[in-house]
Amino acid sequence: MILIQNGRIKTMAGPDIPQGQVLIDGGKIVAVGETVNAPAEAQVIDAAGGLVAPGFVDAHCHIGLDEEAIGFEGADYNEMTDPVTPQMRGIDGLNPMDEAFFDAYSHGVTTAVTGPGSANVVGGTFLAVKLWGKRVDDMVVKNPAAMKIAWGENPKRCYGGQKKAPMTRMGTAALLRELLAKSQNYMEELDAWKQDPENHKKPAYDQKLEAMLPVMRHEIPLKSHAHRADDIFTSLRVAKEFGLDITLDHCTDGHLIAQELAEEGRPCLVGPTLGNKSKFELKEKSWDTPRALVEAGAKIAIITDAPVIPLRYLPLCAGLAMQAGLPEEEAWKAVTINPAEIVGISSRVGSLESGKDADIVIYQGDPLRDVQCKTLATLIDGRLVYQAQG
Repeated sequence: MILIQNGRIKTMAGPDIPQGQVLIDGGKIVAVGETVNAPAEAQVIDAAGGLVAPGFVDAHCHIGLDEEAIGFEGADYNEMTDPVTPQMRGIDGLNPMDEAFFDAYSHGVTTAVTGPGSANVVGGTFLAVKLWGKRVDDMVVKNPAAMKIAWGENPKRCYGGQKKAPMTRMGTAALLRELLAKSQNYMEELDAWKQDPENHKKPAYDQKLEAMLPVMRHEIPLKSHAHRADDIFTSLRVAKEFGLDITLDHCTDGHLIAQELAEEGRPCLVGPTLGNKSKFELKEKSWDTPRALVEAGAKIAIITDAPVIPLRYLPLCAGLAMQAGLPEEEAWKAVTINPAEIVGISSRVGSLESGKDADIVIYQGDPLRDVQCKTLATLIDGRLVYQAQG
């Protein structure tokens, strides 16, 4: 057993505990409180008055698939040979040896949802992983976690220049509708065969349509890359046509349509906001977006889209949103419990509660308020994976 003591505990499941303890056993949190019933032989980690918080969660990035300092050899996130590739699986392109993993967890980010990029109309599946380990199979929290789709400039740029669809936003929507209609028919034929194999023929195996079954069965959402307001609304229109779950990722124009998005009730994953406006559809990019969406009543997470913003700067992004008016507690939620709930992994991560994974970070300072804040220690699944020297 491990006992963390003498720290200010931010549980994200209730009020902060000014001076408390966390007890860990077998990789899980056993108890959190001002005092806990710890055995005498428990290993003690002294937080020394620091902040004890749940590991940060990024709900949208490409860590491990778009590797650091490698270039083409580490670019395994866009299969740009076909604009419709739902059969691609992010897990098959992920390299946990990428130095970005250490960089992330040594700064308090312990879980990431990572997967294909936005070159294709349909890119393949994302997965949620812990950021410490050597073998991705042992790091998985949820796989698949979502099916990536993309709107706007990226698919048009990647395929329009080849004089093939999609050359326009109409083409992007048409390709997605075609896939969804075929997937719906495939699912219905498969279900009919399973229920009555004597009177129904099993449909011929189709790898693309098979990959879409978790989406059609509401097991995972569409993960919609959409920056501009019109693209956001088109993604919602198509999802409604087929009755599918969807998250709105990037949501750059979100502050311009905040009330409409709040009424839709779909999660908004905002970012990457740090950095320049590198293309036309980012011209409205603003740190006001998280605040405006929360004020309207939308549920948000803040994302880095790493490596666009290195994952280590996720708490900085939350702090900059807070500087622009996002309430402090909402900023913390946007990088802990909210992304965990949106992705469907909140039973394991996102807060410090009994029964959850012991993904815990100890800080000297406040990571959302102080750029000089130092990570003293990081635990993932109860294992001390990082400890500051000196």
